[in-house]
Amino acid sequence: MPIEAIVGANWGDEGKGKVTDYMAAQADVVIRYQGGRNAGHTVINDFGKFALHLLPSGVFYRHIENVLGPGAAIDLAALFEELDLLENAGVPTPRVSISDRAQVVLPHHSLLDVLEEERLGGQSFGSTRAGIAPFYADKYLKIGVQIADLFDTDRLRGRVESALVAKNVLLEHLYDHPKLVVDEVLDGLLQHRERLEPMVQDVSARVHDWLQAGQRVLLEGQLGALRDPDHGIYPFSTSSSPLAGFACVGAGVPPTAFERIVAVAKCYSTCVGAGPFVTELSGSEAEELRERGGDAGEYGATTGRPRRVGYFDAVATRYGCRIQGATEVVLTGLDVLGYLDEIPLCTAYSIEGAQVREFPTTARLDGATGVFESLEGWKTDVSPIREFGELPRQAQRYVEVIERLIETPVGWVSVGPERDAMIRRT
Repeated sequence: MPIEAIVGANWGDEGKGKVTDYMAAQADVVIRYQGGRNAGHTVINDFGKFALHLLPSGVFYRHIENVLGPGAAIDLAALFEELDLLENAGVPTPRVSISDRAQVVLPHHSLLDVLEEERLGGQSFGSTRAGIAPFYADKYLKIGVQIADLFDTDRLRGRVESALVAKNVLLEHLYDHPKLVVDEVLDGLLQHRERLEPMVQDVSARVHDWLQAGQRVLLEGQLGALRDPDHGIYPFSTSSSPLAGFACVGAGVPPTAFERIVAVAKCYSTCVGAGPFVTELSGSEAEELRERGGDAGEYGATTGRPRRVGYFDAVATRYGCRIQGATEVVLTGLDVLGYLDEIPLCTAYSIEGAQVREFPTTARLDGATGVFESLEGWKTDVSPIREFGELPRQAQRYVEVIERLIETPVGWVSVGPERDAMIRRT
């Protein structure tokens, strides 16, 4: 029962989409097990450049079954807009399955997300305003709407009516916003029902069948370990667990079936959104790294916001790999650093005069500064290279030092945004 997970070791934005797209060639099934359209996975391949927000990154292969599991947050309008964008770009119609137990992002989720961020002003959490926190709050309040509910109109009406009782009180009296009308919400949902119906599956049963048949299942996580609500930089976290362990819940896979957990980390640090970020750069130093990063600079695939950037953080990455249970790491963005004479790495934090090598709680992070060591840069373009031994010795050493610091084998190194710009380390 071969299952592999591709997950983020840091704050998200590590390059998981490129890695999933690359590794999906050897898979039969790709499953998204948590989150919704609040994060983007950028993929560059023969069809062009794409920012996927909800669809799994296996949609560019005809043989792949792409699955949105019961733990995912399904925004129907966003889902079909994304499918239409692929079709318009000439991508063959992908095979997509959606769990009948997954839940639907409703209009009031996005609306309340926007209104609350506006109310908080300078104290906001950096939400993408895609409705994810209100969605998961309602899910655990047991007032959400499952995909299966869309095919029972009376049940659906009852679920929406029940949810809007409290939501309309908030809208009217806290946010001074007009109430939502049940019939208008229903009409918006039901317009997608016909197109949705062929995709709806009992995913839990199908996962069991795939594993029994020995098919290779690839699990695609969203965001990264440091955005986990339990283990990350709470409250600057997402609202579902991006950890590989949560796939057992969000995809319905047995924990005994994991073969590999591949954590993705950049050779430098990036972050979209609020919260502590110890190695963050500012000014011209940050701007140059940001502009050189990725295919078109370091800007959020979902929000378009400039990513906060910094040098590699071994404290955060070692912790992220540990809580992901990573068996190996893919380092992305090695090509980006070729302009630097010396490359600093953060090896510890300084907190109240003491050096700390274990990742602390958010309250202690607020006062942390980085402790750095510098390595010699390689000052050349490594993007054409496909063998580790052909990299400049300085670049090899940079990878080897990172591997030692994070205490996890580096199995792959990405040297560009394109699908084939990968180096496999044996």
